[in-house]
Amino acid sequence: MATGKTVHHRERQPSRWKRNLALLALLALVLALAVCWRSLAARATIDASVAARVGCACRYVAQRDLDVCEGDLGEGSGFVFLSEDAAAKQVIARVPLLAHQTASYSAEAGCRLEPWER
Repeated sequence: MATGKTVHHRERQPSRWKRNLALLALLALVLALAVCWRSLAARATIDASVAARVGCACRYVAQRDLDVCEGDLGEGSGFVFLSEDAAAKQVIARVPLLAHQTASYSAEAGCRLEPWER
């Protein structure tokens, strides 16, 4: 005889050890990032500064397109992106979330970096 009752089966949830392992891995990643953050930010500032100066010299001294100048940065600058403010004759180099640096061109002084923020 049918009683009209339906039996609900609980959906199987991931086991606790898998969840705890994932949380532990996430915590380890956050801790490692926190420990290395200052070093990463300092390296990003250096990379952005070099890229801004090289980009400025390429763009305004050699008078090449900025797209061509990005090739002059080398293989180690994969996360550095260049842009320009043509009116102010500036090249801006950015490392997302970490650093940015601007180099300005003048005929008298050439390409000069803005002072670093501390």
